Amino acid sequence: MIKVNNIVKSFDGTDVLKGISTVFEKGKTNLIIGQSGSGKTVFLKCLLGLFETNSGEILFENKAIQQMSVKERTILRQEIGMVFQGSALFDSMTVEENVMFPMQMFTSKEVDEIREQANQVIKRVNLIDANDKFPDEISGGMKKRVAIARAIVMNPKYLFCDEPNSGLDPKTAILIDNLIKEITEEYNITTVINTHDMNSVMEIGEKIVFLLNGKKAWEGSKKDIFNTDNEAVSNFVYSSDLFKKVRKIYLKN
Repeated sequence: MIKVNNIVKSFDGTDVLKGISTVFEKGKTNLIIGQSGSGKTVFLKCLLGLFETNSGEILFENKAIQQMSVKERTILRQEIGMVFQGSALFDSMTVEENVMFPMQMFTSKEVDEIREQANQVIKRVNLIDANDKFPDEISGGMKKRVAIARAIVMNPKYLFCDEPNSGLDPKTAILIDNLIKEITEEYNITTVINTHDMNSVMEIGEKIVFLLNGKKAWEGSKKDIFNTDNEAVSNFVYSSDLFKKVRKIYLKN
């Protein structure tokens, strides 16, 4: 679990995050949504420890990251898996080598043990006959699966995903959403997803935090969104006619 207590982040005297507080629960898919410029990316980078907050606390299992020693932060980083927007695979490495990389960097395990563990997660994300392929030889959806496999290969406590559906067709995006949700539940991970994809919100949004101008304007579940009277949330989520129709059908039933 990750707790956020009244965090503020400023750049050149301008507050980008303005006193955000929330809780991201273990074993659930926690989504951060909002318009461009709302503070989503800065918020995610603060959670990852890439940006230091000006005030407030971010607690991992009740331990504030701001109070952690260098050693404790190093341990925490090894407990975090990250799925980047562009997958961020190494072009010169095969699928198997990409997934093995974190363990080779951060553990002292033997190569055979590393390879075996890598193949277990490659199998888990349903990549078939892709071990020896290079990133430019596989599809965008397969690259995302490799990125997810690499992110979970060290059995992380926390999984962060930055726009995991970026560049994917709608059908593949749904498959990736469902895969992330399944892995979150199976591994009992605290998963935080930064997204603008409303399909993701409706598919896997167990906890949704909506940011507006650097503030938390609303939070709830995908079911709560259908019933909210928060105008800012409604305008954002139901900006398309399709979701307006979905909402009408839901409320009618």
